[in-house]
Amino acid sequence: MFDSHSISRPAMAVLSVRRFSVTLMPTTAAPSPNPLAANPLAANEPSVKPAAVVILAAGQGTRMKSAKPKVLHEVCGRSLLGFAVEAAKQLDPAQINVVVRHDRDAVAAHAQALYPQVVIADQDEIPGTGRAAQLAMEALDAHGEISGPVVITYSDVPLLDGDTLAELVANQVETGAAMALLSTVLDDPTGYGRMVRDQKGDLIGIVEEKDASAAIRQINEVNAGVYAVDAAVLRAALQSLKPSAVTGEVYLTDIVDYAVKQGLPVKAVIAADRYSVEGCNDKATLAMLGKELNRRIVENWMLQGVTVIDPDTTWIDVDVTLEPDVTIEPGVQLRGKTTVARGATVGPDSTLTDMTIGAGASVVRSHGSETIIGPGAQVGPFAFMRPGTVLGADGKIGAYCETKNAQIGDGSKVPHLSYVGDVEIGTGSNIGAATIFANYDGVHKHHTKVGNEVRIGSDSIIVAPVTIGDGAYTAAGSVITEDVPAGALGIGRAHQHNSEGWTAKRRAGTPAADAAAASVKSSI
Repeated sequence: MFDSHSISRPAMAVLSVRRFSVTLMPTTAAPSPNPLAANPLAANEPSVKPAAVVILAAGQGTRMKSAKPKVLHEVCGRSLLGFAVEAAKQLDPAQINVVVRHDRDAVAAHAQALYPQVVIADQDEIPGTGRAAQLAMEALDAHGEISGPVVITYSDVPLLDGDTLAELVANQVETGAAMALLSTVLDDPTGYGRMVRDQKGDLIGIVEEKDASAAIRQINEVNAGVYAVDAAVLRAALQSLKPSAVTGEVYLTDIVDYAVKQGLPVKAVIAADRYSVEGCNDKATLAMLGKELNRRIVENWMLQGVTVIDPDTTWIDVDVTLEPDVTIEPGVQLRGKTTVARGATVGPDSTLTDMTIGAGASVVRSHGSETIIGPGAQVGPFAFMRPGTVLGADGKIGAYCETKNAQIGDGSKVPHLSYVGDVEIGTGSNIGAATIFANYDGVHKHHTKVGNEVRIGSDSIIVAPVTIGDGAYTAAGSVITEDVPAGALGIGRAHQHNSEGWTAKRRAGTPAADAAAASVKSSI
């Protein structure tokens, strides 16, 4: 039997099944422009709510060649397991079960963070997806036998969304089938188990390629390995499974043989979206699926009124929120839970993570995280905003500025070449070029407060902790170590002394000395 759920292949096309004249049953819903569970545009209210969704997440994922468990790898800002849990949540099941084994504690903790009510089942030494499903069912039945549809899916199929799963469950329930399973159609099905149907289009078995006749090998419909099964049928089918004499594995696909031999109706539903059943086995596939998912995300936002100048160089995570009339310039990455309000422009060449960008604001060639940019504010180019930065309405963080834990009031500006850390700046203030807020004494961080309508002279060093009052000034080049009262001018620099003739004495024979001598001569 074909037990691999992962469909990984070169260029594919949805083709008709060859050799057999059958009536296929594709899903009725066209793929959503945005397949994201977190986006209300993506999922419809399920017509049938399953008793449980089982997510198989026990595999090691050796082909990822990574110390990180495969299911914790991320694509478009979400873990592979996160996509599976989000799709399951869309079905509003009574229970969600995740089967774990490899790096058990990390995977289980992540699953619980994603969905605190999750039921964790531990796979034992017996390998195989069938064994994982047996243990999941035992965990689900631990407090009384469940009844109704049970969905079995995988933790490494990031584009499998709730709509597709809901269609599968509805097909199983509404047709009265004992089970329904997802399949897909490949232009080259070499290496995959074939879905064999009778002349009426009913599924009669799944045949692994090595066991297939020449006629069966002509079938290009293959098993995707995602099931919706009546709980009572699943319980009985799982109890019938035996380890393979060759591999020792317990194969989940054997439940199809069980149902067919019992004369129970089994429906195969062809996924209309070929990517929805694409499994991720290695980092090459991870990148390919990420690219396709990002393409859909970007396309969705354009359809919602966002201007994306170059979709090919724009990357937007699944939990980003954009409003109409936002403009995204080339080379932009919007990550995490970033939100961008109407009329704002981001880019080119900017990476923003977990940021809030206000209406009409502009962020140019800058990087930042956990920062709030107010309406009408300007950032960049080449600004670096660290967590805790808040820039008020119509404010500015200019070229080559770095900010951290900085509250910058409405209309206040840090135009260029400055470090602003651990500071609160009032409204309408201006921080001169090359100002440094020296907040660290080598042991502790200290805070500075700057009032409203303050003018900090260029090349000032503000040594925390100090307070600069409303309307105060500091002289250019000052080192400010004490409070400056409101309306005062703070001067913190040594008195200037000019040593006449120093160049001629100490740098005789140099071009500088010659220039100085010529200047003196011409002035006589």
